[in-house]
Amino acid sequence: MIKEKKFEKLAFVSTARKEAKSARDSLIEKYGNHDAANADAIVALGGDGFMLRTLRRYMTLIRRGLPVYGMNKGTIGFLMNEFNEDDLISRLSAAEPTTVKPLKMIAKGAGGTFEELAFNEVSLYRQTQQAAHIRIKVDKKIRLECLIADGVLLATPTGSTAYNLSAHGPVVPQAAHILALTPISAFRPRRWRGALLNADRNVEFEVLDAEKRPVAASADNMEIRNITHVEISQDKETSLTLLFDKEQGLSEKILREQFSV
Repeated sequence: MIKEKKFEKLAFVSTARKEAKSARDSLIEKYGNHDAANADAIVALGGDGFMLRTLRRYMTLIRRGLPVYGMNKGTIGFLMNEFNEDDLISRLSAAEPTTVKPLKMIAKGAGGTFEELAFNEVSLYRQTQQAAHIRIKVDKKIRLECLIADGVLLATPTGSTAYNLSAHGPVVPQAAHILALTPISAFRPRRWRGALLNADRNVEFEVLDAEKRPVAASADNMEIRNITHVEISQDKETSLTLLFDKEQGLSEKILREQFSV
């Protein structure tokens, strides 16, 4: 939880889209602008993709407790609040903080070893017309010898309404401490629909026959190609805070998503 405090110094950031830049200029004229290192909060103007990029860009400051308040100037805006220039300081003071814990992905392949954080999901997917063959381990134990599919993903509760939902995975409540393991267009085992795992589980994906069936991995929008092994665990050292307007918080949005038709 964030201690009650005044939000006087704001750092406004936006996408390069004309509408978002115009909104940023207008807000700066109204509220002023500060460097993120000296701000009480970051106000991000864009869509969900821009929010994820903002979290990466200011990771060091956000890890130290700097909260981020998003306003939608994108498409979906699931991680954002509604855009409104008025009473921004009051909205920030009344906003509900939501703690987000990302996944840590360690991917190995022809290009070396890479480490990335994912706030929505880590996904593996085929690079060619050949179906991917992937072995799945949970806590070092083989749980699925060979998944034949377009790919597979592991989603956080925050990301369970994104790519995971499009792949017919389950929506996970924000406070559930559960990860959704979901196949992408599975061919074999045909009836395997995935699994729900405790958030403290360690998950490994081993790419089988990688030369013939190359696979890429993504941590949100950070892609690494030609990987052979991916290990995923919750990053216990990182805890980020997003701010949401009352009755429009992440938990409420996820709950509504489960009843959408």
